[in-house]
Amino acid sequence: MKNPIRTEAEAFSFVIVTALVFLAVALTGAVWGGWVALAVFAALALGALIGIYMKTEPKIREPAVWERSPSDGRRRILVVANETVAGRALRAEVVLRGQPDADVLVVCPALNSPLRHWASDEDRARAEAQKRLDGSLAALAEAGVLARGEVGDADPIQAMEDALRTFGADEIILSTHPPGRSNWLEKGVVGRARESFDVPLTHVVVDLEHESEQVA
Repeated sequence: MKNPIRTEAEAFSFVIVTALVFLAVALTGAVWGGWVALAVFAALALGALIGIYMKTEPKIREPAVWERSPSDGRRRILVVANETVAGRALRAEVVLRGQPDADVLVVCPALNSPLRHWASDEDRARAEAQKRLDGSLAALAEAGVLARGEVGDADPIQAMEDALRTFGADEIILSTHPPGRSNWLEKGVVGRARESFDVPLTHVVVDLEHESEQVA
């Protein structure tokens, strides 16, 4: 059976829908009475649950177990970053660890607003993530690291888990904004990733504002 609420964005959507249902029931009860309000509540609640359920694609939750001994002997590095994916500090870390011939996969989660997610409007978020990812891969190639990349789930933990199912990483490099400006740090993504995945994880802080000032 599919779980209709798997992520924070879906939970937010459920709360919004629930609030709208109760508002409609309250207005109906005030105008037409309790029995009509009860019928409206039942119809709206059922419709909302069916709608969320039908829009949710099934995802099989399995233990994050993978093979970390590739036949070619190359070290596998999983890089996870969103807005900081093009940061120089992250690129320097990947170049340092990716030499001379590591297999590098860069995953850029397609972050979206809760409202757009609820409206199933993810194309813009994925397009913006792909644009950042392409720029990062090009910069890494110029630095001598031939990496590949993919746009991942909006939830960074889910994006890492999805990648690890097909990419047996020996280590993870996770990049965030500095404390105070990082949504991932506020949500404890770094700590949760270290607890969830049995693989060394390096946290790289990228200060894009500082890097821009240096370039200027």
